[in-house]
Amino acid sequence: FFLYFYTINNHSMEALTEFFFQWGYWGMLLAAFLAGSVVPIGSEVIYVLLLKAGLDPLLTTLAATAGNTLGGMTCYWIGMLGKRLGTSEEKLDKATRFLQGRGAWMGFFAFLPYLGEAIAVALGFMRSNQPVTALSMALGKLVRYSALFLAFKGVISL
Repeated sequence: FFLYFYTINNHSMEALTEFFFQWGYWGMLLAAFLAGSVVPIGSEVIYVLLLKAGLDPLLTTLAATAGNTLGGMTCYWIGMLGKRLGTSEEKLDKATRFLQGRGAWMGFFAFLPYLGEAIAVALGFMRSNQPVTALSMALGKLVRYSALFLAFKGVISL
């Protein structure tokens, strides 16, 4: 049963990756948007594939950053509505304690795996300054994709 599920799931992921890859920069934007929200998809694979295919690194990084920021802001807006969108009570409480007294600039850490969505939801829940949150979130996500680019080029090792 587990092998069957893994085969189906692995095949689906390959098809999804191929779909994003075929759409180039728009596919990168969409994959990053979904990854920035609560959809469990890894935009890093698409990012590296597009770089390997020869797409412009700056445009690929900007598309990834924009999409991931929009996905994170979607979590923020859901938090403003008071909904938790699948974020566990424990993760949200942990993120809220982490954010208290630190303000909207903590949106920078929305790039973190697992905790990033909870941070964005908590910032929305706490009604942090929206433009500052978006800017700090974009900066954090830009740093993340830039580090991934440098690792791809072999400049740094992650």
